[in-house]
Parts: sequence; structure tokens; C-alpha cells
Amino acid sequence: MQLPPQQVAVLEAASADEPRRIADLAADAGEPPETVTGAAFELADAGLVDVTEETVEEVELTDEGREYADAGLPEVRLYEAALAAGAGESPVSMGEAIGASGLEGPQVDIALSNYARKGYGSIDSGDLGADPDADPGEDAEAAALETLAAGGTVDDDDALAQLERRDLVAVRERTVRSVVLTDAGVTELMAGVEASEKVGQLTPDMLASGEWRDAEFADYNVEADAGDYQGGKVHVLRQAAERVKEVLVGMGFQEMAGPHVDADFYINDCLFMPQDHPARNHWDRFALAEPDRIDDLPGDLVERVERAHREGVGPDGDGYHSPWDEDFARALALRGHTTSLTARYLSGVAGEDVEPPQRYFSVEKAYRNDTLDATHLLEFFQIEGWVMADDLSVRDLMGTFREFYSQFGITDLEFKPTYNPYTEPSFELFGRHPETGELIEIGNSGIFRPEMLEPLGVDADVMAWGLALERLLMLVTGFEDIRDVHGTLCDLAFLRDAEVVY
Repeated sequence: MQLPPQQVAVLEAASADEPRRIADLAADAGEPPETVTGAAFELADAGLVDVTEETVEEVELTDEGREYADAGLPEVRLYEAALAAGAGESPVSMGEAIGASGLEGPQVDIALSNYARKGYGSIDSGDLGADPDADPGEDAEAAALETLAAGGTVDDDDALAQLERRDLVAVRERTVRSVVLTDAGVTELMAGVEASEKVGQLTPDMLASGEWRDAEFADYNVEADAGDYQGGKVHVLRQAAERVKEVLVGMGFQEMAGPHVDADFYINDCLFMPQDHPARNHWDRFALAEPDRIDDLPGDLVERVERAHREGVGPDGDGYHSPWDEDFARALALRGHTTSLTARYLSGVAGEDVEPPQRYFSVEKAYRNDTLDATHLLEFFQIEGWVMADDLSVRDLMGTFREFYSQFGITDLEFKPTYNPYTEPSFELFGRHPETGELIEIGNSGIFRPEMLEPLGVDADVMAWGLALERLLMLVTGFEDIRDVHGTLCDLAFLRDAEVVY
């Protein structure tokens, strides 16, 4: 019996006793897996092999998981540092233990949130106690990480589930095909199988040389698996951004633009954010190392903003009575919100005429050192907007939101009073998730305070907001985790199929 060379290789590598996976057959035959798959289906059509399929789970370490497999889980490192500092006998300062552990940024929060959960010790009013009897060697999550890093498999479902919740592993399903010889296949092998000269693929060289005219081509199996090719499309988040722009332009707004890296002066000081505010420390912002300062700031604007911070505005103003340093104001960082653009436009630094009435917006990225979860990422899109006019009220602001969100079919909005250093009154917006039915925060807003507007030279009311584009998309499409549309863990099937319908 004569068969194409690839089919002969698969037939000889297959077994009649037990199924062999395509990957193993490909390694033995020295052929790519896709070639072996096609040959196996052709042999199955001839009744020489049976092809079976099964769905298997694959567990793979994420980048963060590989990091912890090498350096140790944050809570284990914190426990070991606390124990070395004497916390096994009496509590020690949390800052001392954290400093000795070498943990930084989000790892500190991760360590603290898992420390007591795993029984490593206690956390009380800034002090850390360590249980001397705790054994990190019995930490199931740490053991599972170590096993996976070494290429092994983990049978502890609870540990795997916890690692998956912490985004330290990714669990994926894939289809695995196996091949086993049939009785007919065994019979043909015993009788003798030879490789034919049939050509399985037409190449450019064959076309150029004319060799194709004399070649005998193998039959083409139209039922064999082929590569899954996806055409390009606009990212669903970009679709949402473009739709937001269309809606706001239709409502009479103009678009703002400005730098992603800006001085703290425009990001915070112009917004009447005190320089000792917790959100302005190095834990919450992405500062630049080179360059680390802006050279040119308008001297008169700096003077007015500093005076507002120190003394307040108007006869009843009192300011913050807290330190204010121009060097700190000049520090460069990735903007934590796009309200820095608003500050630039209202102050005239952007070079625009901002005499009332005015309406401006932007749909741009902002950057924050947040803890990653289903609704937070380190970078996100913010829908910034403001209206300048006389005699604006909260009713105007709420009405603007109801009109804007109604364009996306969202009518169930709720408002909750809140505090912002730069708006008064202020309130947060909430929308109801179409799948879970839960209320999720979708934005923050308010009327700018005189302490912000007067130094910028604005003599009118300004209502403003910052809305989350990703959370708007949640309400439109029904996805539940922001990581489905961003980053290495994004849901490719969702991105290919989802559309912003309006």
C-alpha cells in the first residue's frame, strides 16, 4: 500500500495498544503538529486510525507568579523578615518588618492581606506579630508555585484556585487529539506500507520551475483542521471611546488634548489638592526619574495657586496651613487623572479662549498605582468633561449625565454625595451592571470650588466630571472584569465578538 510520506510516518509512530497524542507523534515523525493532524484525519478517513479528542486544563504561571516562585510569596517574605526582627517574641513595627522584607509598592498590600489569613501572625495598629510555630514550608500556595515553576503538576485544587484568584496562574482549556491504530491499520502495516511520491503542497518553486505539471498531488481533505485566522478589527474599547466622542460633540462639547506626563502643579496643585494629601505620595503616583522636573511654570499662576493653598480664597477662605513647596509642584509624573488638562485649559496655559459659556471634554489615559482587581488597573481611560457658565447647579450636572448615559441605553443611575478637595458639592455616579445587577461606581463629579477657580482666573461657575470609560463599557456589553479588555489576560473571544451597539 502506498501513502503520502507524512501519513506513513504517522502510521508507523502510532500504537494499537494505547492512544498517542498528536504532539508525541509529531516529535517522533519529525513533522509539525499541524501536518501530523492533517495526516491523522486522512488516515482516519481511510479507516486506518481512530482520532479522539479530549479537553484538558493547562496551568501556566503568570509573570507575577514566576516572580514569586523565584523570590517567594510576599506574605512569606514578610513573615521571615518579621521573625528575624524578633516579632516571634513581641510585636515589632510594621514599617521595620516591611523595610527588612524588601517589599515595595502593591506587594506590601498583598503581603498584609494574606499575612493573617494564613496564620503567620497578627497585625494590630501598625505593629506586626509573628507566630513562631508557623511553617512557610507547609504553605500550600508557595508549594504549588514551586512545583509549577519546576514543570510539575499540582493536584491541590484549593491551592490552584487561590493562586488563580490572585492572578499568579492562568488556567486555560485546550483540545488534545490522540491517535490509535485500528485493526485495518495494523493489517496494512504488517502487509507493508510504502511512501508514495505524491505531493502534499504546491510551492512557489514548483510553479516557477513547471515541476507541478508532472507531479502527482495527494487528495485534499476539506474536513481536516486548518489554522484559525482572525481578521483585524477596532478594539472594543476604542469603539467605545469613539462613540463617547460622537455623543459629546453632539452635545456641543469641544475636545481637549495635553501631555500624559505633566507637572504635579497641573495634576494636583491647580486642583487645590494639598501637597501632603495621601494620593500625592510615591505609593500612589508614577514619578519620572529623567527628567524629574518641569522648567517653565507661569510665575503669576504659581503665586496665585500657592496663595490659595496657604491662605484660602475670599473673606472666609482659610487655606490648608500645610507645607507648600514649588519644587514639589515642578515634579513630573504620569497624570493620575485627565483633570490636569482641565487645569491647563481653564488657566489659559493651553492657549484656548475659555470665556463662558464653554464645554470641553477628553477621552484619554490616566495612570495610578492601584491594586489590580476586577475594576482597577494601573492605566485606564477617563472621560473628562466640564461646562463653564453662569448660575450652574447640581441639577444641571445630573441632567447632563442622564442625557449622556441615555445615549448608551443606560437610564438606571444613582448619585451619592462625596468629598473632593476641588469640588463642592461633589457626588459619585453609580450604574447597575446588566449581568450581576450590582451597582458599580462609574464616575466622580461636582462644582469646582472658588479656591480652584479664582487662581486660574475663572469668574464663572464650572461643573466637571471624570467618568470611567471601561466601566461604561461594562454597562454596555455586560463583561465583569476590566482585565477582560486590557493586558495579557484579556478575553480574546470577547474582544473579537463584542461591539458597542447604539
